[in-house]
Amino acid sequence: MKIVEVKPILIDRYLFVSVTTDTGIVGLGESGVWGFLEASAEVIRKFGDYLIGKDPLKIEHHWQYLYRATHFKGAVIMGALSAIDIALWDIAGKHHGVPVHALLGGAVRDRVRAYHHTFGSTRADIVEAIKAAKDAGFTAVGHLTPFLDESRDVPYSATHVHKISDAIDAVGQYRDAVGHDVDLCIEIHRRLTPAEAVELGNGIAQFRPLFYEDPVMMDNIDDMAYVANKIDIPIATGERYTSLWDFAMLLRRDGAQYFRPDVCLVGGITGAKKIAALAEAHHIGIVPHNPLGPISTIACTHLAAAIPNFTIQEYPSSTWSSFVNRPSESALINGSAEHDGHGYLVVPQEPGLGVSLKESAAEEWPYRPRPVDARLHVDGSVVDQ
Repeated sequence: MKIVEVKPILIDRYLFVSVTTDTGIVGLGESGVWGFLEASAEVIRKFGDYLIGKDPLKIEHHWQYLYRATHFKGAVIMGALSAIDIALWDIAGKHHGVPVHALLGGAVRDRVRAYHHTFGSTRADIVEAIKAAKDAGFTAVGHLTPFLDESRDVPYSATHVHKISDAIDAVGQYRDAVGHDVDLCIEIHRRLTPAEAVELGNGIAQFRPLFYEDPVMMDNIDDMAYVANKIDIPIATGERYTSLWDFAMLLRRDGAQYFRPDVCLVGGITGAKKIAALAEAHHIGIVPHNPLGPISTIACTHLAAAIPNFTIQEYPSSTWSSFVNRPSESALINGSAEHDGHGYLVVPQEPGLGVSLKESAAEEWPYRPRPVDARLHVDGSVVDQ
């Protein structure tokens, strides 16, 4: 069996890849570098020059070759490598007639616990979204910001006391809305300084969040470690990291209790499985990052099924389509992730990833490039959001 085509496919806000073999098997993958998909698509084409004519089952060898031959790293390259790696695992599963998780050692669980995304431009909207998630059967909610999902067109301004006090009050309202029946995954989106992150973390500890995600910028791992060692709630981070070695440095500094590898950014299923094994040796939970498309969701589900230290899966589901006008997962692929109505995703049992791209998807949902869009403070400086 040989690879005969490697094709990047830009659809809506996503970058998929199809890898076709001379036996007719097609593997699908997805790149996670959502802000620069055009650049990642070009890297996929370049990687394709190497892959044509190669045996698709030599997954680790191809991973090592592409990673080490470039001499350069970064999100654009790793997003491309991740997409290809996922597609090769899809091919391997289809070739052997088994689901991808069977190739990873077999499933250790029958269902994958998921947290539902919540959005809202007002506090009341977010509270209602949390209640709706509970009514839909979810036992955890995430993408849960105490700072609102405000437009980046609106200049930001708040005194320190308002910023921190309002955020603490917001988390209190979220907890009151669902009691102890739902876990809260608090999302900060890197918008605090280390000092602010410590103050807010200590302020919300009383509400027992499952984790406190990305309180500070991820550029300096020592900053994350500083926060982690001064608060009494778990930190989850890693969604912007691009390799096993980033997580190894975070681990050495005790910077997080939950790792958030993005399967579509850290080197695909191959890279994510190694990160999970590293974390397992230190009793660190895995919370796969997934604000992306339906192939990402399915790839994450296979990974989660096969690793013992999996904690919970990010699951945007229909909230993306309703809040930011994205297509539903089922509009793009056959075999999209299935919620069981009780807060879990069903582990796929079909060969490979168990999905196929709908023929009409690219035509019905043409590519929409992301603009360069940052929020400004009232004084004209840039605000992290």
